[in-house]
Amino acid sequence: MKRLRNFYPFLFLPFLQLSVSFSAYAQDSSRKSLLVDLSYHSFNNAAMYLSVHAKTKENGKFQPVGGVRFRLYLDKDSSACLAGDAVTDIKGSAIAILPPSLKNQWNSATTHRFVALSDQEGGFNSSRTEAAIVKAHLEIDTGQGKTIIAKILEMKNGEWMPVKAVEIKVAIKRSGSDLAVGDKDSYTTDSTGTISAEFSRAGIPGDKNGLLTLVAKVEDNDTYGNLRVEKSEPWGAALKLTDTFDKRSLWAARFKTPLWLLLMEYSIFLSVWSVVIYLIFQIARIIKAGRVA
Repeated sequence: MKRLRNFYPFLFLPFLQLSVSFSAYAQDSSRKSLLVDLSYHSFNNAAMYLSVHAKTKENGKFQPVGGVRFRLYLDKDSSACLAGDAVTDIKGSAIAILPPSLKNQWNSATTHRFVALSDQEGGFNSSRTEAAIVKAHLEIDTGQGKTIIAKILEMKNGEWMPVKAVEIKVAIKRSGSDLAVGDKDSYTTDSTGTISAEFSRAGIPGDKNGLLTLVAKVEDNDTYGNLRVEKSEPWGAALKLTDTFDKRSLWAARFKTPLWLLLMEYSIFLSVWSVVIYLIFQIARIIKAGRVA
C-alpha cells in the first residue's frame, strides 16, 4: 500500500504535462499571424535599403500593423550580419539602410538573401521572412533628339552582363509621383538589356532653368528587387516666378486686398446695417404713434 501511494505523483505527471501543453497551445492560437513583405531597394546604384511592411487579416480585410520591431539581416541571422532594426509606423511600413560595415560581405557574392525577424509581442506570433536578390546595375542616358535610354546589367562570373526581358519604367519625377514620359508605362529590355523611350511631354514645367528629373526604375522584380536611377535634362519649360508681394492679390498682405473683394465686403456691411437702422427707425415710429393714440 505504501508503494502505491508513492506511485500516485507519477500517475498525475502526464496529465500535468498535457494541461501545460494545452494551455500553451491555447495561448499561441489566440495570437494573430503577421503577413510580412520584405523588399530590396537600390537608388542610383549607391544607396541601398530594405523595406518591410506588416499587415494582418481582420474581418476579411487586410489591416496594417504598426509598432512591430523587426531585425533585418544580410544572408544570415547573426549579429555580424545585422543590417539594422526597424519599427513599423501606423501604415505598417519601415525601412533600414544597409550599413557600410556590410560592404565587404555585399561585395563577396553576386546573390544575397535578406532576413526579417520579429519577436512574439503585441498579440502577434513571431515571424520570419526571407527575400533573395541578384545584384544588378541600372543605367539611364539620353540619345538623339529626346530619346531616353535605359539599360540593366546583372553580376555574373565577376562581370556585368546585360539582362533580357526585364520590365523598366521610364518617367519624369514630380512632387506627388512619377509621370510616364510617353503613352507607355513600361518597356521590355532586348538582348542587350536596353530599352529606349521617346519623351513626348513637351511644355511640362521644370525648375527655373527648365531642368526635369528623368527616372528609370525596376519595380518589385522577383530577381532584382527595386532599382531606381535618375538623371536631369533641360527638357522642361523654365519656371517663371512672379513676385506679387507688393501687389493686390488674395494671398497678399492685409493692406493689399483686391479692390473687388473690398467693394464686396463693404457693400454687404452697408446693406446689413442699413436694414438694421431702417428697422430701428420703424420701431421708433410705431412706439411714437402708439403714445399719440
